[in-house]
Amino acid sequence: MESLIHLYKIGHGPSSSHTMGPETACNYILDNYSNVHKIIATLYGSLALTGKGHLTDRIIYQTLKSLNVEIKFNFDQITTHPNTMVFDLFDFNGNLLDSLKFFSVGGGDVILDGSNKKIIKKDVYPFKSFDEIKEFCKKEKISLCELVYKFEGTDIKKHLEKVYETMESSISNGLTKDGELPGGLHVLRKAAQLYNSIELQESSDIKELRLVSSYAFAVSEENASGGKIVTAPTCGACGVLPASIFYLKQKNNLNKEKIIDAIAVAGIIGNVIKTNASISGAFAGCQSEIGSACSMAAAAIAYLKDESVEEIEYAAEIALEHHLGLTCDPINGLVQIPCIERNAVAALRAIDAANLAKFLKGTRKISFDTVVKTMYETGKDLSHEYKETSIGGLAKNYKKEG
Repeated sequence: MESLIHLYKIGHGPSSSHTMGPETACNYILDNYSNVHKIIATLYGSLALTGKGHLTDRIIYQTLKSLNVEIKFNFDQITTHPNTMVFDLFDFNGNLLDSLKFFSVGGGDVILDGSNKKIIKKDVYPFKSFDEIKEFCKKEKISLCELVYKFEGTDIKKHLEKVYETMESSISNGLTKDGELPGGLHVLRKAAQLYNSIELQESSDIKELRLVSSYAFAVSEENASGGKIVTAPTCGACGVLPASIFYLKQKNNLNKEKIIDAIAVAGIIGNVIKTNASISGAFAGCQSEIGSACSMAAAAIAYLKDESVEEIEYAAEIALEHHLGLTCDPINGLVQIPCIERNAVAALRAIDAANLAKFLKGTRKISFDTVVKTMYETGKDLSHEYKETSIGGLAKNYKKEG
């Protein structure tokens, strides 16, 4: 499995696969080709169908601004991967220098066709399944966060600290803004409204609902407007983990070190999903984004409640299992409807999953690895209309109403 550096990426929204991925591909071209004058970039599949709403064209133009760039959207041709982009490189005389095909595989990662390798990759863990990880932790008598530091070194803490600080900043920034989100859907920011409407006399349960929801909305609205966020594991699901752990930090007065450890634990869960299934909505639907984020958050919460590795696994399993089959059908290709509300619901569900795992410890029948495998198979079976194409589900019915 890869380093958590490649799971938790700090960057600008609204989409890890549609903005961060293409940006990585463009930077690869800039770093490896010096005699390029013109580039024709052709987008296929989900990148074509939702590229405008996800600002794919804008990030390509911005990154390759020193070159003559033409972007084409191919809506019809079926490709081997739903997030395919081809860059044809020409010199000053119009001669074709190279034709590069990239696959944006989720979380900002990109594979160059033919190399079968990600542009940026660093394997540091000798495990593939959670069962292997769990057995190692038991044998060595270490926790999941200690496993991270054992294989990544203490330097990973510096990255996770930046991740934590960026998450907090995205919450605080999102809570101070109002007005409409860009994109033409006229969606109003609601984070500040949720946060400022909390009343002293409200019950603790109602306050929890409002607080967690406001934090998730804050981060998701920052993402939807192109603000700085952390992929956890993606841009579209970036509000779930920050909202849940920030709420517990405030509620229980937890220190920074404990929160960083929890982010490390969540990262292990995200890495197992990324390795054995997918975190790309274009490949497996929203179960792979929001479902994965909820699973990561549930694991982090269970850790913060000082639960064992078994209960952490149980929490992560519950959270992912009950997102199986969740479709990705963003209206107008924007990461707004239903994405923003979905982050809030998943953050609350992560808390519930962790609590349920604690109440029912010792009764689990389904392993985390089993539900990850099931998510992958379910994703392959989903119709492409429900995998970030904006031609099915809510996106289709909204167009009928609009």
